[in-house]
Amino acid sequence: MRQIIQDLKSGETILEEVSSPIVKPGYVVVQTTRSLVSLGTEKMLVEFGKAGLIAKARQQPEKVKMVIDKMKTDGILPTLEAVFNKLNQPLPLGYCNVGKVVEIGPGVKNLKVGDRVASNGNHAEFVCVPENLAARIPDNVSDDEATFTVIGSIALQGIRLLGPTFGETVAVIGLGLIGLITAELLIANGCRVIGIDIDADKLNLAQKLGVFPLNSAKSDTAKSALSITNETGVDGVIITASSSSNEIMAQSARMCRKHGQIILIGVVGLNINRSDFYEKEIRFQVSCSYGPGRYDQNYEEKGNDYPIGYVRWTEKRNFEAILNAISTKRLNVSDLITERIPLNEYKRIYGEIGKRNTIASILEYSEETEYRTSVTVRERNIVASNGTLGIIGAGNFTSAMILPCLKKLKADIKWISSAGGLTGKNLSKRFGINKVTSNYKEILEDPEVDAVLITTRHNLHAQMIIDALKENKNVFVEKPLALNQEELKAIKSAYELSDKSLSMGFNRRVAPLSVKVKELLGEDNAPVNIVATMNAGFIPPNSWVHDMVVGGGRIIGEACHYIDLCSFFAGSHVTRVCANSFGVSPEENSDNMSILLKYENGSNAVINYFSNGSKQYPKERIEVFKQEKVLVIDNWRKLNGYGLKRFKKLKSSQDKGHLNQFRKLLDLLKSGGTPMIPMNSIINTTRASFAAVESMKKNAWIDIIK
Repeated sequence: MRQIIQDLKSGETILEEVSSPIVKPGYVVVQTTRSLVSLGTEKMLVEFGKAGLIAKARQQPEKVKMVIDKMKTDGILPTLEAVFNKLNQPLPLGYCNVGKVVEIGPGVKNLKVGDRVASNGNHAEFVCVPENLAARIPDNVSDDEATFTVIGSIALQGIRLLGPTFGETVAVIGLGLIGLITAELLIANGCRVIGIDIDADKLNLAQKLGVFPLNSAKSDTAKSALSITNETGVDGVIITASSSSNEIMAQSARMCRKHGQIILIGVVGLNINRSDFYEKEIRFQVSCSYGPGRYDQNYEEKGNDYPIGYVRWTEKRNFEAILNAISTKRLNVSDLITERIPLNEYKRIYGEIGKRNTIASILEYSEETEYRTSVTVRERNIVASNGTLGIIGAGNFTSAMILPCLKKLKADIKWISSAGGLTGKNLSKRFGINKVTSNYKEILEDPEVDAVLITTRHNLHAQMIIDALKENKNVFVEKPLALNQEELKAIKSAYELSDKSLSMGFNRRVAPLSVKVKELLGEDNAPVNIVATMNAGFIPPNSWVHDMVVGGGRIIGEACHYIDLCSFFAGSHVTRVCANSFGVSPEENSDNMSILLKYENGSNAVINYFSNGSKQYPKERIEVFKQEKVLVIDNWRKLNGYGLKRFKKLKSSQDKGHLNQFRKLLDLLKSGGTPMIPMNSIINTTRASFAAVESMKKNAWIDIIK
């Protein structure tokens, strides 16, 4: 899909080709038909992007202080790297979107596919927005009119804070788009409105709407307002202007009556004169966007509405109020539309945004763009190569398990990377690895390296995977793939844009006993019941694996092994997850959990992941039930069969599949072929591990997004 973004480093406004958003629980995906360009806000962002570094610093003095403080603690070079990294992150533009719902996430109650909605989505062909930030559009309101919903809600919230009553006089300073809508809503509320601006065209338009116009460039607006109100002063002022001048606040105070109010929606200088406010006891308040709920994660992202008896007007109810006002013709927005521009001609707006004298510009979108409602990715074969490896990470697991396996298989390892350098150097000597680095990107820049093995701490996996795929490397990563939905989405996007493979360290599915179980189960895809028990053992609470930011917790970081193994035996994908834990509050992490998995083909699995058991008890046990047959893996040493005619038991030395895994990986790199685990299965397992943690916290079944 295409999306308009602002490059903060170069200042260029770009129509970028990006991946379509994936629906999330409590969210809907909307196919955009129209979006409104908020010229005031977006002009400010575009001009900020075009400004040089010094000009950017002058515009954000508080950020300069943060940079100076960081230099003192982290040094100059790391700070500059962080600043430029921030500037390299593109900024999506737009927040007035209209379109049709094309997909609904789990938990959405009041919207359905096909509904026309207005939301705060960006200028993009598809947007993913929370249910509480999307309002259904009445049938008699056009898409063009509905694009004013969010802008109208900003105006409405300012009016609600002011609380004017019928017959009061209100001054609106700044007659841009928000100012004109504010004036219209005030008139609909029975107020007399004084409109103040320096633009004659905007003043003329406001006068047609019933506003008393004042040109601040030609008169003392405070004196004029006092004259209009018989020297009483206005009951309130709503500032929708954008200016660095402190004079606007001074004029607002001078034109107010005693106990008057000033509401700031726009951005102006705030060095106020105390006496202007003191003598009249004027109240001043800043309005926050669309209304109650804004920036509250519980409301916007988790969908927890405020009870109407306690919070009458939330941001969504403000959306609905504006749409109702348009529907009943109490708010006329059609006359505010200056132009309609096709999306691919966006530069007609943004190319000269600082010089344009327009009120409302609407972007029009084609409805022919197809949205893929599935999260499935394109599966691909591994292309044959020389099989030269680079290893990123030199911890205990790398030294104790991975490198011994690779040495036994005579793998061609050219590089090893470790953050500190010393462990990498030690392992290079032990295993005959030619090159050592503390900067893993050196490995990615080496054209001779065909694949990288990522074995670092879990919080580093996602970015390293993305970096490696962008550098055209095959990737093998130890579990977990990612720690949250955002990381997973970014990995999926990088994978889709790459031609290389992504493999996971789910070794248990290629353990000899697992392979035998799969063989004995047959290929009929009949549902199975699975009970998998992991006597995981105690790890101290202060270990990094328990840190949800660094390690992701033991469920995401390790129990994912068992989700993958159950999916392998079931031959299907997880659709629902329910998890229960004991001894912790929902906000805490847990490594004592029972996880119930429901599969597409009707299979069920229970994973008991416990850390409170005895070390004298076997660590792992898997039981598979199917059509009057039972197969039991006992700690990867024994396989017992019950109800099978030609199989009773199989014994071996303990083998969890690590050697087989790397043998298959090296064979695939050198000869090409189908990856060991389909990418869609890896994504499904990762999502299921996230769902287990979410289910424990919410005490509810969690649906896996399809």
